[in-house]
Amino acid sequence: MKKAGIVLLVVLFAATLTVFAQGDDINRFPSCKYCGMDREKFGHSRMLIEYDDGTSVGTCSIHCVAVDLALNIDKTPKALMVGDARTKKLVDAEKATWVVGGNKPGVMTKRAKWAFETKEDAEKFVKENGGALSSFDESIKMAYEDMYQDTKMIREKRKMKKMGMEHMHK
Repeated sequence: MKKAGIVLLVVLFAATLTVFAQGDDINRFPSCKYCGMDREKFGHSRMLIEYDDGTSVGTCSIHCVAVDLALNIDKTPKALMVGDARTKKLVDAEKATWVVGGNKPGVMTKRAKWAFETKEDAEKFVKENGGALSSFDESIKMAYEDMYQDTKMIREKRKMKKMGMEHMHK
């Protein structure tokens, strides 16, 4: 009886840690390391990388994950998590069903990339918003292909925003 109780406690403790770790990523990383965007506001696209050396990084999107992976080429990702576009729950990015494109504006990119825990949710999203089903590998490859145009777009948006803010202060 004691052994069963100890096993139950260990299982409950592990489950509690998993739930805590999933909800805690926003507290640990409230803003994106690369662009400063609010990860809670972008919970539907946020990502979390856990490297095998024990370090972690939280980003707002697959665009910023691509930046981190390129900058940390000598590190090996142990886990790649992404916010489900429907529920905002962190899910395994490599097991998720991704949708690329469509009419819903992307985060940090012209060509949107959304992740869903279930294929059914991804298919429903495609019916409502367009786009095409994709894997994580295909989606991250597209993030790298889009990097120049997306970075240029972000710079231009920030320049316009800055000019607008400066104009208001004069």
